[in-house]
Amino acid sequence: MPIPDGQIEETRRTQLEIDLARLKRRLADVVAIDFFGAPGREAAEGLVSGVEARLHGKKAGKQIVSAAVTRREEFQGKTWVTRKGIHVDRMASAWFIRRFIDSDARFKFVPPKGYKPLPGELRFDMFEAEFTHEGDRCTLEVLIDRLGLTDPALRPIAEIVHEIDLKDSKYSRQETMGIEGLIAGIALAHRDDETRLARGAAVFDDLYEYFKKKND
Repeated sequence: MPIPDGQIEETRRTQLEIDLARLKRRLADVVAIDFFGAPGREAAEGLVSGVEARLHGKKAGKQIVSAAVTRREEFQGKTWVTRKGIHVDRMASAWFIRRFIDSDARFKFVPPKGYKPLPGELRFDMFEAEFTHEGDRCTLEVLIDRLGLTDPALRPIAEIVHEIDLKDSKYSRQETMGIEGLIAGIALAHRDDETRLARGAAVFDDLYEYFKKKND
């Protein structure tokens, strides 16, 4: 007797749940001994987060923002929450939020696990976040797509951030190496996240103006 399609799908989903749980445990073990913030850690955490979001979708206690949501007004006056020790994707995403969504946006930096959001908070680039990696897209790419922005100066910035974050040379952008050095210098010179945010925002402001003029 052939196995019903629904049963096959349920078996596959169960196996994916098992594999994801194993991957998360392995990642947690690695993070526990990562005393110096290895450069691949951010990408690995984000990719696992993206897999989890795609697998679970919307469930109790976790609301995934619909890809159809594009109205910026819905995100005004929010506190945006992300992991401490911000690096390229979180710097760029915070810059994007303040420049294109809410100039008065507030940010909160929390431990990577176990944080329960308060009313009026939106999480990004962390486990169970409303905005995080999806497939092979970094958080900045997801934010731009979710807001439906087609500004031609944003796309190359997102591609650079993607390549630094995921280290896959997907877009072969010649600017990636130089910007990666700048971001690494900010992270090495400043431990405070608010300072990293401000310094990173200055870099992305200038990069945006460069690509804006280039596209004129």
